[in-house]
Amino acid sequence: MPRSTPNRLLAACALALCIALAAVPAALAKGFKVDLRVVGKGSKVLTEKQVATATTSIKTSPKATCFGKGTGGSGEKVSIKGNTAMGALARASLSTPAISPLLISDHFDFGLGLCGIGGSVGNSKLSWYLKIDHKSQLVSGDAAKIKAGDEVLWALAPYPYPNELVLQAPARVSAGMPFTVRAFSYDEKGKSKPAAGVKIVGASGTTGSDGRATVTLGKPGLLGATKSGEIPAARVAVCVEGKCPAGH
Repeated sequence: MPRSTPNRLLAACALALCIALAAVPAALAKGFKVDLRVVGKGSKVLTEKQVATATTSIKTSPKATCFGKGTGGSGEKVSIKGNTAMGALARASLSTPAISPLLISDHFDFGLGLCGIGGSVGNSKLSWYLKIDHKSQLVSGDAAKIKAGDEVLWALAPYPYPNELVLQAPARVSAGMPFTVRAFSYDEKGKSKPAAGVKIVGASGTTGSDGRATVTLGKPGLLGATKSGEIPAARVAVCVEGKCPAGH
């Protein structure tokens, strides 16, 4: 049986490399999915959904002056890359009335400034706080890179920014049978600790010093967690007797 010559081997490797490189733009063009959550004024959850990312064109706004007089946008359109936190937000705003319009300024050299999402607008006391996978970001939203499966949080909050609550709950339970949920509080660095005094939304219960609470459900539900001074947790779907909340 003839052996492959070095030239044939090199040609085969080059062909494989060309195919791999050609596949990269195609994969990027398809985008990917992330979990987006936006918490607006008064800790109201404006949206909590999975978003398929894609580069999006958004018009900047002269009304985006939350950073001070004369800092509003030019009114021109800007293209925001889909693999960024602001790109995911911009994409979602096209189909989610609660987070539209976006008030974005292109006044700054460091990147785009975000003033408003829907009816929630920043001011001298409140600004938009960005976290990816529970960690705060030190760059503008259009420079904060994201990847498939990331959890992207935008929250309108006072500085110093509050911690973020995260709720853990079993995926399936039996009707009327007690089960345990647990709440954690995440700081800006993504470090967590059990959160006491957290109210469980969607069931009756408040967490103890270990962050745990015992609750019951008679039907499928979405459980949340809130506490004054902290960003509310994303809702967790809990199935009961094999039935799950709509859409989960």
